[in-house]
Amino acid sequence: MQAAHSQGFSAAARGMGLTPSAVSKLVGRLEQRLSVRLFNRTTRQLHLTPEGETFLARAEQILADIADAEAEIAETASQPRGLLRMHSNVAFAHYQLPAAMRDFSARYPEVQVELSISDTLVDLIDAGGDLGVRSGPLPDSTLVARRIGSMARVICASPAYLRQFGTPTRPRDLFEHNCMAMTTNPALRRWTFREPNEYEQATAGTITLELHGKYSANNAEMLMQWALAGSGIARIPDLMAGPAIRAGELIPLLTAYHVAEPIPLWAVCPPGRQNTPRVQAMMSYLAERFGDSPWRLK
Repeated sequence: MQAAHSQGFSAAARGMGLTPSAVSKLVGRLEQRLSVRLFNRTTRQLHLTPEGETFLARAEQILADIADAEAEIAETASQPRGLLRMHSNVAFAHYQLPAAMRDFSARYPEVQVELSISDTLVDLIDAGGDLGVRSGPLPDSTLVARRIGSMARVICASPAYLRQFGTPTRPRDLFEHNCMAMTTNPALRRWTFREPNEYEQATAGTITLELHGKYSANNAEMLMQWALAGSGIARIPDLMAGPAIRAGELIPLLTAYHVAEPIPLWAVCPPGRQNTPRVQAMMSYLAERFGDSPWRLK
């Protein structure tokens, strides 16, 4: 194209940083490969043959199409769009993500979210996931993590249960109640309290009570539903129980003694994926929306 526009090998060579003979050889090889003459040569100028004009027009169109494709890909790479494969635990997905995803989609309408929900730890890399929401301490891994908030467990029961069985006023009163627990982690049966000092209003040290009740489940949602139904006392995340407590459907118990043990919430992604615009947008959005733990009971 340089030779055609400049109508000479010398001018084309200067523009390309080559020698005139090198440009002449390149054109000759192209003509040999195409089995057609592209230029009519004189001692002073080059002129395109009809075949050369056709070839030049097509070549320029191809280069323009490549430039357009590069610009389109560059724009895609800078804007959040495409499919985001996301994993979340059950509690966060059910109680926090519905409204959050609605608002995220309003902000980033070209991002589609495919959500998988499970309390089983998912290997994001093996599963082909882009982003996961995790709670608690993170094991050593290659995943990139960003803290997006925290939750804490709250001990609660329904007004109906408390009317029927009474309200515990000291931690050890819980031994007389149906304290429901998770089966997936035996440690969740052990509830920690600041121990009351019987002679002063202050507290002295901590105690851990291992509690067993009539009901247990492998899902915190089930514990909450049992608590709402008046079946017993549950110790569940505040991100689940907060709305029910504010509505008076559940009553927090032993708040002066309970050691809430805040649990960090994380957005994690495979290494390198954090630079993908749609993943970056979701991680930033989750940190913005939940960074101050809006479910926290004041």
